Amino acid sequence: MSSENNDIPENDSADQSAQESDGAEMESLDIETDELSEVEALQEEIAVAKDAVLRAQADAINAQRRAELDVEKARKFALERFAQDLLPIVDNLERALEASAGSDVEGIAAVVEGVELTLKSLVDALAKNGITPVDPHGEPFDPQVAQAMSMIENPDVEPNTVIAVMQKGYLLKERLLRPAMVMVSKAAS
Repeated sequence: MSSENNDIPENDSADQSAQESDGAEMESLDIETDELSEVEALQEEIAVAKDAVLRAQADAINAQRRAELDVEKARKFALERFAQDLLPIVDNLERALEASAGSDVEGIAAVVEGVELTLKSLVDALAKNGITPVDPHGEPFDPQVAQAMSMIENPDVEPNTVIAVMQKGYLLKERLLRPAMVMVSKAAS
């Protein structure tokens, strides 16, 4: 019995040392796996951080571009309110010239000449600042630059053509400042 009992502990200790050796190898593998997963996690964090940095740079560049565009628009259209205030003056000068076109009185001729020169200098000043008239007479009606005040049957003209301009429209550097007020032809019914 004692020899059998001695054999069992020897086998147990051999099994135990084999298990310990296997355990050490497993522990070593676990440590390596943990280290690899830590490295992978760190690499993933670096990739996420790089992506965040690139996005932040792109956002900063986009914000700068938007700010530059806003400043450019502010400069370009700073005169809009002022120009809108001047347009009725131009209209009144044009009406004064139309009203005095048929008279021959010498005093009125001098007034007409003064109004013409005033109108010309005002229109030149507006043009110098990028304000140009829109006069769509005889053109197809375009709701982007004109507002139809009425439609009149006119067999001599194509339907939907501007036949009269009651008030010119104006553009401020390609932006509509005021639409033209027009009469449009329509087909005979």
